[in-house]
Amino acid sequence: MAETYKQSFKQHYTDNVELSIFNCGLQSCAPSHAWGPGVRDHYLIHLVVSGHGQYTVNGRSFTLGPGDLFLVKPNQLVSYCADANDPWEYYWVGFNGAFANKLVQQTPFTDQSPVYHCGEAQPLKQALRSIYDCRGPESHHEAAMVGHLYLFLSSLMKQAHECDPRVSNTSSQYVHGAIKYIQFNYSHDISIDDIAKAVGVSRSHLYRVFMSNVGQSPIDYLTNYRIGEACNLLRDSKLSIAEIAVSVGFFDQFYFSRVFKKTKGVPPSRYLSSIEKT
Repeated sequence: MAETYKQSFKQHYTDNVELSIFNCGLQSCAPSHAWGPGVRDHYLIHLVVSGHGQYTVNGRSFTLGPGDLFLVKPNQLVSYCADANDPWEYYWVGFNGAFANKLVQQTPFTDQSPVYHCGEAQPLKQALRSIYDCRGPESHHEAAMVGHLYLFLSSLMKQAHECDPRVSNTSSQYVHGAIKYIQFNYSHDISIDDIAKAVGVSRSHLYRVFMSNVGQSPIDYLTNYRIGEACNLLRDSKLSIAEIAVSVGFFDQFYFSRVFKKTKGVPPSRYLSSIEKT
């Protein structure tokens, strides 16, 4: 029986609202080692590299072995357990963000089939290992980790396309266009009507596709994106709070401070000291 070990990393704070890594690692489990039943607040993908175990979701159980992956979705009641005689070794990554749902929808996982057997596991294993190897508290560590996460998801998306070439999801295209518009125009005085017009849909339809693909409304996404950019400026520039407010599309400093505090829990004047304590 292989020697047990666990190497893991947990990220306690991030400003990356598009896609951020919550945790990652690799583990050789003890016999019958289990997690759950419980729920996660993020997406979680495991790749089994050796041994066997069982994954249970929505009352269904799957027996898994080398080359199998299983997906845990946010707020989904799951449990998983290593085999008593041949316990599994797996690599994993936990992530979430505005882009997460759209990316996961393009992988081989579905609600009916939350497990997937990959034909070639080595590239996926290497991508997961690279995520872990790039771990660290600085922004350049997070950028490298997210970069390897994109490569990992890209490999899964490619395998899904090769197995079942699907027509692009129109609602996802609307969301992608809206997000690009926000990224290029967030510093201006734009409204949700402006965003909807830019992608060619009604305001109500934009709301529906955002809730379906992103899990939040367009106005919440726009606000969170602006506040995320404000956090970057607070950390990396010497601009005043009033200058930062205007730079991210708020033309009333006091309103900016109220929204910032509601989103981050502290006013912008105390933001840097708050993250230094975490």
